[in-house]
Amino acid sequence: MTDLRVLHRQALRTAEEITGRIGSTRLDVATPCGDWTLRRLLEHMVGQNHGFAAAARGETKDRSVFADRPVGDDPAGAFAASAADVAAAFSESGVLDRRWWLPEVRDGRPFPAPVAIGFHFVDTVVHGWDVARALGVDAKFDPEVLEAALPVAAAVPAGESRLAAGAAFGPAVADGGTGDPLDRIVAILGRSPKWPRDA
Repeated sequence: MTDLRVLHRQALRTAEEITGRIGSTRLDVATPCGDWTLRRLLEHMVGQNHGFAAAARGETKDRSVFADRPVGDDPAGAFAASAADVAAAFSESGVLDRRWWLPEVRDGRPFPAPVAIGFHFVDTVVHGWDVARALGVDAKFDPEVLEAALPVAAAVPAGESRLAAGAAFGPAVADGGTGDPLDRIVAILGRSPKWPRDA
């Protein structure tokens, strides 16, 4: 069985390639991620990368490590630096033996490392797709990444929690019947694969 961290690094590389295409795109454009602009989404992604890196290294008290981070005039560079940080943290010795503190998930109870890695893995895929759609480009994740991300997405709890203010994911929507695994993943997590047409 492939170590999920290997697929996680592949997903990060693809997300980095996507963010590297921002160029002169205005950061106030809409994204499929609720009412977030591209800037707000990138600030969230960078903050989560650093936060999960801190959790992997044993942080258990400081919620601010998960806070959104400004991306300034170099959002691609800010994301690349945060991606390098989280990839390095996930690769450190002993990281799989820890239970990770994720204060924004289920009241901050600690999670086994593989479960926590799965959370960040599927988040990277979905938010990478969000950025790609905002830019009008394709999100070309490796097939093995999508194959692994689909059951992780399917395991995300549904129900009333997805209707709460600030919920990470909205209620599932129809995937359009394309059979495309990325369409299925984003639809399970509340995004229309046809965005912005169905916005």
